[in-house]
Amino acid sequence: MACITMGVAATAATAAKAPKHSQLRASASSLHGAARLSVPGRGARGSSSRAKRACTTCALPSYVMSKLDATRTTYKQLTMQLADPEVAADAKAYTKISRESAALTETIETFDRYQETVQALADGKEMMGEASGDPEMLEMIKEEQKELNQELATLEEQLTLLLLPSDPLDERNIMLEVRAGTGGDEAGIWCGDLMRMYSRFAENEGWKVSMASSAEADMGGYKEVIMEVTGFKVYSKLKWEAGVHRVQRVPATESGGRVHTSTATVAVMPEVDEVDVQVDPKDIEMTTARSGGAGGQNVNKVETAIDLIHKPTGIRVFCTEERSQLKNKIRAMEILRAKLFQIQMEEQMAEISSRRKLQVGSGSRSEKIRTYNYKDNRVSDHRAKENFDLNNFMNGSIGGAIDALLAIEQQDKLEELAEELAVGQI
Repeated sequence: MACITMGVAATAATAAKAPKHSQLRASASSLHGAARLSVPGRGARGSSSRAKRACTTCALPSYVMSKLDATRTTYKQLTMQLADPEVAADAKAYTKISRESAALTETIETFDRYQETVQALADGKEMMGEASGDPEMLEMIKEEQKELNQELATLEEQLTLLLLPSDPLDERNIMLEVRAGTGGDEAGIWCGDLMRMYSRFAENEGWKVSMASSAEADMGGYKEVIMEVTGFKVYSKLKWEAGVHRVQRVPATESGGRVHTSTATVAVMPEVDEVDVQVDPKDIEMTTARSGGAGGQNVNKVETAIDLIHKPTGIRVFCTEERSQLKNKIRAMEILRAKLFQIQMEEQMAEISSRRKLQVGSGSRSEKIRTYNYKDNRVSDHRAKENFDLNNFMNGSIGGAIDALLAIEQQDKLEELAEELAVGQI
C-alpha cells in the first residue's frame, strides 16, 4: 500500500453531414467566407508602401487581424520580461512567463508565414504586369500564385483555430486519479488496466509518469491510484478522460463465463503550487507511521509514511510512496493542493460544468463517458459518438478519441466566434 486519498455560424447543409473533423475545417473556412475584408496597413514588411498594397489580398476578417496584432504585442512584452534580470532571478515568475510565451509562439510563427505569403502574392501580381510580354514567365508566375493562394487559405484556417480561447490550464502537468467504481474485484482489476493504458499513452507522447500514490486491490489492480504526468500540454489532452469508464467483459475472477459490467472513475487534476492554493498549517492534521512493504529496512523500521487530514474539507492523504518522511510530506501536500484546486474549479465553473464531481459522479454504471466492450473489441465514446478498436486503445492509442473531442470543442468555439463577427458587422 502507498498513498490513499479519501474523502463560427453553421456551414452548408452538406458540411453538417460530414465527419467532425471536416465540419471543423469547414467552419473555420466559413469565418472568412462570411467576413472577407481588406485590411489596409498590414503586411509582412511593416509600413512600406508595398506591404500596404499587399494587404489588399488579406482574407482574414478585421476582428481576427486585431486579435493577431494584440497577440503579437503581448508576445513582445513577454519576451522583454524574460530578458529582465529581476524576472530571471525569480524562478517561479520566469517559469510562468516562459509558459505564457511558449503558448503564443505557434500563433506568432504562423502569423509571420501568413504575412510573408500575403507579401509574396503582392510581389507576384507586380511581376505579372512586368512579364506580360513573356508567356512562359507569366505561366510560371500564375502557377506560383495558385500555390500561394492555397497556402494562404490553409494559414487563415490555422490562425483562426489558434486564436480560439484556450483553457489557461492546458499547459500544466497533472495528477491523474483512477479509482475503482462498481463491480467488486473486477473494478479493481479494471482500474489497473486503465492505469496501464494511460501510462502507455504518456510514453507514446514522450511524457514522464511517476506513481504518486496507490492502494492495491485484493485480487489485483488497484482500489485507487494517482499518477503524476509531466510533459508538454499534458492537461490539454488528458482533461477529456475525466469521467466514468465502463467495461463489459468476462472477468478473470468469473468461472461461469458470464459477462460482467464494472466501472472505474477518472479524475484529472492540473498541477498547482503554493501560489495557486494556499493551505493554512492550522488546517492540517499530520501524523507519521511506518510504511511497510518493499523498500528495505528503512521504510519498515522508520516512520516515513505521512497521514495527512485537511480538517475543513475532510480530505485525507496517506502517502508512503517515497522512502523518506520529507519526500512523502512534500508529495502528500502536492496531492492535497491538487484536490483543493479541483474544488475551487468546481465552484467557479459550477454554472457550466464541474471538472470532477459532476464528471466523475458516484461511479455508478449510468454515469459513463466511455464503454469498453471486450466481446466486440470496441470502445465507444459516448460524447464523440465514435467507436475505436479496443486492442489499440488499451495499448495507449487513445489519440483518436481525444482529437474527436477537441474537434467538438473547437467547433463550438468557432460558432461563437462567427456570432461575434456577425455582430461586429451589423
